[in-house]
Amino acid sequence: MAANELTRLSIAEAGEQIRRRSLSPVELTRAYLDRIAARDGECRCYITVLREEALAAAAALEKEVGDGHYRGPLHGIPIGLKDLIMTRGIRTTCGSRILKDWVPEADATVATRLFKAGAVLLGKLNLHEFAYGPTGVNPHYGTAQNPWGRDRMPGGSSSGSGGGVAAGLCAGALGTDTGGSVRIPASLCGIVGLKPTYGRVSRAGVVPLAWSLDHVGPMTRTVADAAILLQALAGQDPADPSTAAVPVPDYRSGMAGDIRGLRVGIVRELFFERLDPDVRAAVEAAARALEGLGARLEEVRLPRIHHATPAVFAIISAESMAYHEPYLKTRASEYGADIRARLLTGQFVLATQYLKAQRARQVVRAEVDGVLRQVDALLTPTTPIPAPRTDEQEATVEGVREDVRGWLTRCTRPINLTGNPALSVPCGLTRDGLPIGLQLVGRQFDEATLLRLGQAYEAVSPFRDHRPPLAD
Repeated sequence: MAANELTRLSIAEAGEQIRRRSLSPVELTRAYLDRIAARDGECRCYITVLREEALAAAAALEKEVGDGHYRGPLHGIPIGLKDLIMTRGIRTTCGSRILKDWVPEADATVATRLFKAGAVLLGKLNLHEFAYGPTGVNPHYGTAQNPWGRDRMPGGSSSGSGGGVAAGLCAGALGTDTGGSVRIPASLCGIVGLKPTYGRVSRAGVVPLAWSLDHVGPMTRTVADAAILLQALAGQDPADPSTAAVPVPDYRSGMAGDIRGLRVGIVRELFFERLDPDVRAAVEAAARALEGLGARLEEVRLPRIHHATPAVFAIISAESMAYHEPYLKTRASEYGADIRARLLTGQFVLATQYLKAQRARQVVRAEVDGVLRQVDALLTPTTPIPAPRTDEQEATVEGVREDVRGWLTRCTRPINLTGNPALSVPCGLTRDGLPIGLQLVGRQFDEATLLRLGQAYEAVSPFRDHRPPLAD
């Protein structure tokens, strides 16, 4: 099989071929590394590439398969990690100058679990500095390119993860999501992004942005691949007290059934206000497609959901300032200008404002959980607009002009506040050929239903046969 054909295989397809010994982990890993060498100078998705280390790991895993020891569907699969996930002996920069030479002494739990499952680490992926931004623009390491347009934002903060998966520079990746940073680049780059329930996946060894909002999640080309990664990641971790002692189901087997009878709620408040017309058309078409597959669409209301935006702002400002305060006292000039300004606003968040925001979190979460007792999932756009131009700071939709950061996070950040799982699936292209994302939101710890819905939609989606120009 030609190298470009190897890098088009899904994780599920490649894993099955490795299991049958018809595909070599070394051959697959080399195909990705050669593609990185040829394309990443332009794409800028990687901060650190681990060519020799990856080939050595792949060779060891190939020997295991030959000896009859197959670890599962991630055995020999080349992946990338967002560069704020700690890796022992490998620098972890957080996309910053401040940590440009930092080499952790231990792996993050999510890295350990992926390595145990047989994944091969290709390298560390680019990001918005310290994960604090939805655009992906990085003044220190360059901005990862959106494979759908050289002049378009990849989305952030997991920009290298989104662009890398879409461009075929890794089979899958991990990102982090504090206000949408897995789902936004997934939407803008035309891939699948899953934010699990808060407490489902360990954050031990992941550099925080805001402790009470941060999530770690998979970014892949297919829903089935997201399920495979989540299976390896999910579960309680003694090193992270926020993880929950909730049983982890078999996600792939749970995706096998049809979706007839599942109730899907359409929320008009906030999520369907002021949408790019192409986004509105694609998301409404996706809703009709789910209905055609047997799901029941219901209009539901979340009148308090607008409280989420100021609450998230207060929480992320205060918690990020708490983490970065030591650096800001001694090394403030080393931050990018946009990050420094955003971090410094955190010093003006009063304790009373922070406590009110946490109270708002309880109110909004109770409302969302209440609606999700009536329906099985909620359906919204992932982002109200497609990928803006990289130099674009404001956008106008339905006569309203707003900072692109506000547009990009509007539909995602409330779900960080509530902690519910959320899945972004590509659902079409704009007239300019840019991807559009469909967001599905589920009950606490019910990622299985989202994956089932997402895979059912994916099978009939008009997007499934499209590839970005930079993926060829």
